[in-house]
Amino acid sequence: MTGAESENHERDWQVYRGTGLPAGTGEVSLPDPPPWREFGGEGPVTLPPDDGGDGQRRIGRLRSQARVSDRQEVAMVNAAIYLRRPLLVTGRPGTGKSSLAYLVATELGLGPVLKWPISSRSALKDGLYLYDAIGRVQAAGEHHAEPADIGGYIRVGPLGTALLPFEKPRVLLIDELDKSDIDLPNDLLNVFEDGEYEIPELVRLAKLRSEVTVLTHDRGGTAVVKDGRVRPRAFPIVIITSNGERDFPPAFLRRCLKLEMRPPTFEQLGLMVAAQFGDTDGLDIRLLIEQFLERSERVGGLAADQLLNAVHMAAELATSGAYQRDGDWTELLEAIWHPLSSLESE
Repeated sequence: MTGAESENHERDWQVYRGTGLPAGTGEVSLPDPPPWREFGGEGPVTLPPDDGGDGQRRIGRLRSQARVSDRQEVAMVNAAIYLRRPLLVTGRPGTGKSSLAYLVATELGLGPVLKWPISSRSALKDGLYLYDAIGRVQAAGEHHAEPADIGGYIRVGPLGTALLPFEKPRVLLIDELDKSDIDLPNDLLNVFEDGEYEIPELVRLAKLRSEVTVLTHDRGGTAVVKDGRVRPRAFPIVIITSNGERDFPPAFLRRCLKLEMRPPTFEQLGLMVAAQFGDTDGLDIRLLIEQFLERSERVGGLAADQLLNAVHMAAELATSGAYQRDGDWTELLEAIWHPLSSLESE
């Protein structure tokens, strides 16, 4: 067997190739989850047609070449797909942790990414659903009528939407979980294991009205919830990012796969610039990337979008001549490429 044949044989099991390019006209066939990760959810849920350009902003609107993929990254994403276990992605800021979710969704044709940005105030219920009881009562008071249909005042959150019974699994990005309250990782355990949740306000109405149409996290999206319980067909593809600011409980880590993202290489940065800008005639992109990598090493790490900021400014200033005035440009570049941590020194 030749080297090329061996590589193709090795990659046959990989549904995600790490290119970031859509598969083409044919649909990607995902592997069935393990029997213990099938949840038997039923009911039609419509996949939104697009994400309003969110994915393009993340991975580039001019992608004509395959992204240079990291072998370990590709293997762990595929493992998460096969096992339907959350993938905990760690690494320093700016290494592309969040973008991974958009690459997976784009390449596999799984629709818009459902994003849940985490803060210190985030609670499990925020990710599952919100019920605007006050708004419903106020609307009834204004019209001197009975309270309006409850479904119009329940909005299923990003985690809750990901657990709806879509035909194909959705991609859920839980971003920067290390910023959460100490209890949130443990609170997620039951949802990760059970793969379902209840909306108590609808459970109480189930005998009177078994099916209620609620709002979802998708733009203009709705879904029918039966008997107040939400259950997927199979667990979604969950990508959780962490900047390594805290440790997670062992029970939480046991339910996740783990991937540490390496900083992008020279070639990966070049393709990222090409995906966002296309033609960059008049700019020495190679030199700019070399300078970026040199400064990143010196200050303890820079984010990839800081390189994109520099390329954009270089393109804008090239017409005015400021880009050619070395002193002006060098000073501006140092300001754009500021250290990500106040603890880092020159």
